[in-house]
Amino acid sequence: MAAMEKLAGNFFLVGLMGAGKTTVGRALARRTGKTFYDSDQEIEARTGVRVATIFDIEGELRFRNREACVIRDLAQQRDIVLATGGGAVMREENRKVLASHGTVIYLRAAIDDLLARTQHDKNRPLLQIADPRAKLESLFNERDPLYREIADIIIDTTQQNVNLLVARLFDQLLASPHHPKETD
Repeated sequence: MAAMEKLAGNFFLVGLMGAGKTTVGRALARRTGKTFYDSDQEIEARTGVRVATIFDIEGELRFRNREACVIRDLAQQRDIVLATGGGAVMREENRKVLASHGTVIYLRAAIDDLLARTQHDKNRPLLQIADPRAKLESLFNERDPLYREIADIIIDTTQQNVNLLVARLFDQLLASPHHPKETD
């Protein structure tokens, strides 16, 4: 049996809510033997409170402060896959931490797909409004340049099968000249 090829370093997933960061992140972590984290789930584990409740009680600014601490802490670890919150890139400090501690993968999807994936999810505080499509379009226009600024790889998740998408992503990571490989 050939030695398993393992990609070194951390992988950080960025993109709008509904782009597939958690789903793809879990599958990528399994494929690469890395530990998976989701920054929103980590905030909930540390506070004992749901993200939507933090937004309601403390507001978005305080939530973003918590998020920055979690991202900074997790980025210090080795061999992780981290699915970040969609708005994490709004803070320059988060963009710097992510870009300097691993490979940033921007998961991009069409607005129709994002809307379909998030429309029944009550844990998306920014979309609990009358016109979630307009909000997603606004967030995309605001955040897409920031995602692109730090992305090492951009991958379209629109109407994609997760296993095929992760296989394509893995191949791109293997082919990338600045990603060292380890052999077990």
